Amino acid sequence: MSSPAEYYNSLPPISKAYGTLCFFTTVLFHLHILNPEFIYLYYPFVFKKFEIWRLFTNFFFLGPFSINFGIRFLMIARYGVQLEKGAFEKRTADFLWMMIFGAISLLVLSAIPLFKLPFLGIPMVSMLLYVWSREYPNAQINMYGLVQLRSFYLPWAMLGLDVIFGSPLLPGFMGIIVGHLYYFLAVLHPLATGKNYLKTPKWVHSIVARFRIGVQANAPVRPAANAGTGAFRGRSYRLNQ
Repeated sequence: MSSPAEYYNSLPPISKAYGTLCFFTTVLFHLHILNPEFIYLYYPFVFKKFEIWRLFTNFFFLGPFSINFGIRFLMIARYGVQLEKGAFEKRTADFLWMMIFGAISLLVLSAIPLFKLPFLGIPMVSMLLYVWSREYPNAQINMYGLVQLRSFYLPWAMLGLDVIFGSPLLPGFMGIIVGHLYYFLAVLHPLATGKNYLKTPKWVHSIVARFRIGVQANAPVRPAANAGTGAFRGRSYRLNQ
């Protein structure tokens, strides 16, 4: 059995980085080092006081340590990791672009008064869960030993758990909206039309290559020290699961 350090080092880079930031943000909150009022999303502060960091930091707070925090954190550790290791294997830039697209979409959605939220971490995790459920729609999920269901329905089942635990439905629902938007533009629409309007931008590939984050088999940009070439893989799609 691997040690915790070995397990942590084996995690894919993007899910590992996001989960680590979320965990330590909550740790700093409980140590009274970090005040959530300093990192929550509030557009008047962003545009009038130029507190630009709020556009980023609000994604890293999943709330205080609780059952709700534990569920979301385990979603990153299980479904985010499985998604990055499976459907996005050797496609680190594509996975990073999915996260960036999701963050931008959630920021835009949160600017609408009806969808206004101070923290977008839970919607981001919900988006990851939704994309995972579409990539692995027929996986069997056992929920607390009580109910077994297809993973395709898991995002909606999580909304039901939010009702049971008295949590607000809006964060999870926003994640489903953005997750479906991504999946439609990145998978369903290209399958139907052959046109991909959500292709990973070159600057995202440049970030992955520059900092040597993970692996990108079809990258148009390579690390400077690597003169080798790789075969073009393109994106693979699951038509039948």
